[in-house]
Amino acid sequence: MKSKNGQETEIKFYISNLSIVEKQLQKLGANLQQGRTHEVNWRFDSLDGHLTSTFQVLRLRQDQRVHLAYKGPSDPTSEVSIREEIEFEVSDALSARQFLEALGYQVVVMYEKFRTTYRMEQAEIVLDELPFGNFIEIEGSSPEQIKGISDQLHLNWEARIKLSYLALFNQCREKFSLKVSNLLFEEFQGKMFEMKEIVQDGLIG
Repeated sequence: MKSKNGQETEIKFYISNLSIVEKQLQKLGANLQQGRTHEVNWRFDSLDGHLTSTFQVLRLRQDQRVHLAYKGPSDPTSEVSIREEIEFEVSDALSARQFLEALGYQVVVMYEKFRTTYRMEQAEIVLDELPFGNFIEIEGSSPEQIKGISDQLHLNWEARIKLSYLALFNQCREKFSLKVSNLLFEEFQGKMFEMKEIVQDGLIG
C-alpha cells in the first residue's frame, strides 16, 4: 500500500511473539486482508552494484500474484522509512526476470517469508515470518498515523527499525559469521544465532 504521491511510508519492528500482536490486531477490529502466504523475492542490480550503492531497490516478488517494484533511497531525516515507490503487477515471474536480465540486471539475492496482512485505519499491517526472525511492518499515510497504530499495538517506538530486511540480513551474516548467500529457510536450517543481539524486541513488557 502506498500513498497517492507514490511514496512508501513504513516502519518495522522485530517481534519475538507474533501471536501477541495478532491477537491485539483482532481485538482492535483490524480486517484480515490476506491469510498467511508464502512469498519469494528476487533483488536485482547491475553488474557494478549501482542500485545497492545508491540505496535503490529493484525487486521482483511472487506470492499469489507477481509484482515488480522500484524503490528510491529513503529519507534519512524521518523517524520512519519514507521513499519513492513504483510498483505494478506483471503476468509472470519468469518473463519479468528475463526482461530485467535482458536489460543487464542480475539477481543478487533471494529472500522469502510468510506474510499475513491486516488493514486498520487505512493502514496496512503485515506480520512477517523470515528465516532469521519475525517482524511486523506498519505502512501508512504519515509517521504520525504509524506511531498511533504502533501505540495501539503496544509496541516500543524506540525499538522501530528503518532498515530493510536485506540490510538486517547483511548485519546478521556479519555479526554471526553465517555462511549463507540468500535469506531462505533452507539455508538457515541449523544455524545458531540470536537476533536480539542486533535488534531490540518491539514488544513492551
